[in-house]
Amino acid sequence: MRMLPVGDSGLLVELPDGAAVEALYAELLRRTGRLAAPASDGHDEGLDILPAVHEIVPAARTILLTGLAQPSRFAAELATWRIPPRGPSAGRVVELPIRYDGPDLATVAALWGVSEREVAREHAATEFRVAFCGFAPGFGYLTGLPEHRHVPRRDVPRTSVPTGSVGLAGPYTGVYPRSSPGGWQVVGTTDAALWDPAREPAALLTPGTRVRFVPEDGG
Repeated sequence: MRMLPVGDSGLLVELPDGAAVEALYAELLRRTGRLAAPASDGHDEGLDILPAVHEIVPAARTILLTGLAQPSRFAAELATWRIPPRGPSAGRVVELPIRYDGPDLATVAALWGVSEREVAREHAATEFRVAFCGFAPGFGYLTGLPEHRHVPRRDVPRTSVPTGSVGLAGPYTGVYPRSSPGGWQVVGTTDAALWDPAREPAALLTPGTRVRFVPEDGG
């Protein structure tokens, strides 16, 4: 881990990959009492200094912590932690209805070497997890597809991707919460409201949430 100060009360933790981010994020939630999960070794070290954390914000290879009273002390403590691998998630499950009608479904099928129907079947059979959020309010980067199912972004991004488009890019699946430019391979559409300012929380998907796509035709 590499730790960098951010202002007077923040700390940016750089990690080698997404798996390390998810493992540390889960451990931070546990030690701040935001996740009811026992420690892998039965110890609760670190709990005395973490309740003051204001925000814990994961990204692709970093975690930002804000509101720390003593960032340097926390950094020194964090360097001594034993971080267990992320275990099976016990978080909430969000089911998103989907129609596998995307304009890039045939492209993804060719990249996978399977039929379009098989793309839909495998995608719907996968349990995803929100690794982090970004790009636009309500947009979650969902992990879960095996490495041999990762696909590249489009060579030419679209100037406008419709709201509710479900796309694939690299290791991620994502749903566009609003119309915007984008270069992901669009395989389907959902009518779920990913972002609603009148809702609490406004974002339907938050880091750690488990996500399943449910075909509207039941197939």
